[in-house]
Amino acid sequence: MNDTETTAVMPKMKTHSGAAKRFRVTGTGKVMRRRANKNHLLEHKSSRRTRRLNKDLTLAPVDVRKTKKLLGK
Repeated sequence: MNDTETTAVMPKMKTHSGAAKRFRVTGTGKVMRRRANKNHLLEHKSSRRTRRLNKDLTLAPVDVRKTKKLLGK
């Protein structure tokens, strides 16, 4: 018989790749997201508007728990 015991280990939690592309967690644990309307048709949107859309926002508190689970945090 072997000296090393083999124990069944549950599968590791996989990161949801779609969520990983859209959200990031800061050092303090906040979840950051991009603003909407910054993907296409930018030519007719004012520079002031597109600059405002550059800034990231913190995710709504309601969604944080679910998103962190998807990110495996």
